[in-house]
Amino acid sequence: MKIDKNKVVSLHYKLQENNAEGDMVESTFGSDPLVFLYGVGAMIPKFEQELSGKQEGDDFAFGIKSEEAYGEYNPDAIAPVPKEAFVVDGKVNEELLQIGRVIPMRDQEGNQLLGTVMEVGDDQVKMNFNHPMAGVDLYFSGRIENVREATEQEVEQGQAQQG
Repeated sequence: MKIDKNKVVSLHYKLQENNAEGDMVESTFGSDPLVFLYGVGAMIPKFEQELSGKQEGDDFAFGIKSEEAYGEYNPDAIAPVPKEAFVVDGKVNEELLQIGRVIPMRDQEGNQLLGTVMEVGDDQVKMNFNHPMAGVDLYFSGRIENVREATEQEVEQGQAQQG
């Protein structure tokens, strides 16, 4: 069965920065495979494009430019946030404010975003709201383990059932 819309895809992959010789970012080999419902927008669009038409047992290897992955690094996405934004139960949660910690936050319009703590000052916290892989070209390689029809429930929910 070929990978197409509303198919549940199970695959193992390695993700490296830039190319096949790049630094390893993550790998599913030796653990559970990635399982997802194809064609519902859960994955990077270019990632799905590259897998289209492949079937169980096929190997794959392809690069995705940063602008088609997590976008370019945006220096304007680094911003000071008042320390009061981190008040929990009446006081600033200092444990939360560790350099490198990723914190779920909301912008003025209520959109959820993730910010990484870069620097903690007396009155404000310097946060980076870029995706950790922004500005990085991605290189995926791996193997398609299984392709199956999605159940009605999976299609309705827009996601594959795990296990």
